[in-house]
Amino acid sequence: MPNGNEVVHGFPHLDTVRAAITALYRRLSADGVGRYATSVPAADVAFGDDDELHLGAQRVAAALVGHLGLPGLPRARMVVSFRAMEHAASVELAAGPEYFIELNDRFRRHRRDVGAALAHEITHVLLHRLGLHFADVRENEILTDVVTTYLGAGWLLLDAYREDEVSSQKLGYLTPEEFGYVLAKRAEVFGEDPSPWFTSVAGYEAWARGRELASRDGRRPPLETAGWAARHRYSKERRYGQAGTDASYAFEGTGRSMRVSFPCPVCWQRLRVPTGRRLRARCRVCGTLLACET
Repeated sequence: MPNGNEVVHGFPHLDTVRAAITALYRRLSADGVGRYATSVPAADVAFGDDDELHLGAQRVAAALVGHLGLPGLPRARMVVSFRAMEHAASVELAAGPEYFIELNDRFRRHRRDVGAALAHEITHVLLHRLGLHFADVRENEILTDVVTTYLGAGWLLLDAYREDEVSSQKLGYLTPEEFGYVLAKRAEVFGEDPSPWFTSVAGYEAWARGRELASRDGRRPPLETAGWAARHRYSKERRYGQAGTDASYAFEGTGRSMRVSFPCPVCWQRLRVPTGRRLRARCRVCGTLLACET
């Protein structure tokens, strides 16, 4: 995990983020994702300056292993150590059951962020055991951040983000706003409100910006919840068989055989349905039932 001085903002990795959510649902199924309906409690991963360094790190790691429910037997065990290194943390991916995680020496002094660093590395182990990965190294790191967040441990990574006029810190490969987006997508599915967990003002503000974008996913045509202007534009484009101006939907065929494809607002799997009617479409990946006016 990098920890650069310059923090990138916005949504430059959004396509990869959405592809990661789709891949997670395909690998675990909707029922599998549903087992993570409750995020890891803040009390379970709290690490104060008065705690003994190595015992505290092992305790937090064990809590995260328990939350993520690493598959396979015997039960995974994390062995955490500290050393001087360029990156924030690293993990040795092997057959297990023991996995060796190294944390940057600076976490000896910044113990409140140990949970965030461990969450990312332990998710690497989870993905390793699941056989879920992207081919590109950087996209694979983005996948890890997305899965960490969507499965209820990544709020720690966003809370570790701090930025002011003279200094900044961000863990992970997503931008703060992208962390907020994934956290918001999770919150919509499980009815969670993560806002009370934030100790970082900057982290909370990034969550709010990500939530705004996530809410727009559910208001795109041909969903019934789309606004009047968007629906008017959709009708015009359907009449002429044009591609969606926001690139989220596309038309195929003509006349009565015309169909429209669009992404599921939950998992971003594309659906394909007939046009010119009101209907309910069920996503085959996440199982979400969508009210549409096509």
